[in-house]
Amino acid sequence: MLISNQIKYSMEFSYLKLGLLSSILFSFSCLTISQSTEPPKTQYVQDADGHQLQSGAKYYIFPVMGGNGGGLALSAKDFACPFYVMQENLEASNGLPLRFLPVDNKQQSINLSSDVNIVFNAATICVQSTAWKLGGIDENTGRRYVMSNGAIGHPGVDTLSSWFKIEKYGSGNNYKIVFCPSVCSLCKVVCGDIGVFNENGKKWLGLSDEPFIFVFKRAW
Repeated sequence: MLISNQIKYSMEFSYLKLGLLSSILFSFSCLTISQSTEPPKTQYVQDADGHQLQSGAKYYIFPVMGGNGGGLALSAKDFACPFYVMQENLEASNGLPLRFLPVDNKQQSINLSSDVNIVFNAATICVQSTAWKLGGIDENTGRRYVMSNGAIGHPGVDTLSSWFKIEKYGSGNNYKIVFCPSVCSLCKVVCGDIGVFNENGKKWLGLSDEPFIFVFKRAW
């Protein structure tokens, strides 16, 4: 009788341990599923003062390194039109203000790594848009330069060259611009950083292995 009770007690204890282990495993699996399905936190682009970049607001872009030129502007290159995007040589020059327009025109802040149109808040003698677009391969230099006359909105294959992304670079509120649009899922895109080429005393923006590192400063 004593042996029978011991066996019964041992079986009940085993069932208890098994039930407790199952509960722990179930709780852990639920916690893991909950954590894995939690949506990633949205990361916003910030200006030099730590404020979120606002869609449609005006900003200047300045290089991080001092003594490396000023802000960005437009200038004629090989022909009168279209204008090309360049960096001012003088550090004291702010250049022209820029606006950043996301794919979703209802979006108030600019998300990191998201497609945006970049538009100079200025007018030129060329009756063309001042939105950025990446040009084709230049016959003389073999480079691809950033130029004006880009499209605004209407994401897709026809506007592919007019979409850029803002990516974080290092610590602080330092950023770089990348050409790697995702507005056309079937399109094959050659992605790359936007850097600066020094040519004949002028600094032109284009697809480069060395990114142009900068900060945003609100223009009022």
